Amino acid sequence: MAANNSVVGVESPTYKINYRVVIVQVLVSVFLFINFLLIRTFFVKDFYTTMRYILFATTLLSDSLFLIISDILLIFSYIKITMQVWLCVIIYIVSSLYTFVTPVTLTAMTLERYVAVCRPLRHGELCSTRRALHCVLIIHSLSAIPCVFILAAFFASASHNFYSQGRECGVEIFTFHKWQGHLRSAVSQFYFFIMLIAIVFCYVKIMKVAKAASGEDKKSTRKGLKTVIFHAFQLSLCLFHLWCPFIEAAVLQINLILFINVRYFNYITFTLAPRCISPLVYGLRDEMFFHALKYYALCGLYNKQSSNVP
Repeated sequence: MAANNSVVGVESPTYKINYRVVIVQVLVSVFLFINFLLIRTFFVKDFYTTMRYILFATTLLSDSLFLIISDILLIFSYIKITMQVWLCVIIYIVSSLYTFVTPVTLTAMTLERYVAVCRPLRHGELCSTRRALHCVLIIHSLSAIPCVFILAAFFASASHNFYSQGRECGVEIFTFHKWQGHLRSAVSQFYFFIMLIAIVFCYVKIMKVAKAASGEDKKSTRKGLKTVIFHAFQLSLCLFHLWCPFIEAAVLQINLILFINVRYFNYITFTLAPRCISPLVYGLRDEMFFHALKYYALCGLYNKQSSNVP
């Protein structure tokens, strides 16, 4: 089937089993299972009424959707499936949106901890369920802005017949000129600079409260401080993920085999692993969520008599 005469076409129907693709499928399956288990725990308990759990669930859903899309594109790339560019644009919009949803949500979770520790009397008002849902809408709106900039530059450069051409779907097809790559880099780094400022601000403020606190307040404050540090670590992994395309583009100019190896390493290390391990660690650190997770992970066999789980 000709690629440019169909929405999706296959250039080469014959291919060998690649152990790297098999490894990725195993990892993606495991990571999605863990994420879906975390999501199930969120919905079966009353976690969906608390802002920090709502934001946590937002990252889980975002990461799971991104894992599915990136894995499908990986398989398409491996078996040389092409698609018309207009379809790739739609996929890119969703992928780009959820690339930014996770780090923006992490920043919102950090701000929620700041309010809980530094403005406890206003926490109930500012972090209600209604405001949490509004916050999720704002997060998605802010996350869509970089995609708007990148697509605007793409639409200004692409010809009308380009959208009906068959191509392997990847971020590379959206770059016609070097300045478009620079624009993508500038927008991404600007976003992370703003998020870094927000996290550093929260860290400093919580640190001041921690020094002045005593007893149970001090213990709670230090826990909030550790949470902020963990969010900063998660954000740094997201930043590395956004830098990967620029590193890979530079490596491609040196050696193709090295490019393939670096791209595979980046995909495993900065795309797959952080989108499962970080949420899992966050869920295990929360005592209430951990007990519920352990209960449902063992199908109710754990701690049946516990008052924490129905």
